[in-house]
Amino acid sequence: MSVPSAGPFPPGFFDRADPGPDTSFYAVPRLVTHIDEGAVAAVGALYEELALGPRVLDVCSSWVSHFRRPPEHLTVLGLNAAELDANAAAEHRVVADLNEDPRLPFADAAFDDAVCCVSVDYLVRPVEVFAEVARVLRPGGRFVCTWSDRCFPTKAVRGWLEADDRGRLATVAAYLRLGGFADVQRAVRVPPGGPGDPLWACWGTVPPAGG
Repeated sequence: MSVPSAGPFPPGFFDRADPGPDTSFYAVPRLVTHIDEGAVAAVGALYEELALGPRVLDVCSSWVSHFRRPPEHLTVLGLNAAELDANAAAEHRVVADLNEDPRLPFADAAFDDAVCCVSVDYLVRPVEVFAEVARVLRPGGRFVCTWSDRCFPTKAVRGWLEADDRGRLATVAAYLRLGGFADVQRAVRVPPGGPGDPLWACWGTVPPAGG
């Protein structure tokens, strides 16, 4: 079933080869990292450079959140309860399917920062999800998205699969801007072409109230 898009995305951009329920696809725990050690280290280094926290939300999370030093209060939200239970850094765990319902079960300004690692390519309603993330962050809070060139191709949206590296950076930047974020930054944290997994990052900041 085609998913309606928001913003400057062509028809079919958010279609997927497998439109079945994500809860079924992710029902079996996958207690593995989906990027190699170098890319994992680059994620942790970025989080440390940005000094995220102390209240952090990890969206589309798993059994590991890749912080060098876990934030004081980490909430993880994902599809598989067993994976979230295995996340030793988490203080709170929430099972939710954001492709089914993009609303986040948190109060306004409940978090200082948010992250999403190697999962942005699977969101079929990303602008709605990003707007919800902006809502639950305090003014000045950052939403940091990181990704590599690996994915489950049947679950990634068509627009992502058809884009090149520059196009994917532009796509996530558009999600952030349409979701209400400002001062959007893009970065290549591990350049492609090396022996390991590349890593890209894009993040934005919640503007001040009335800004």
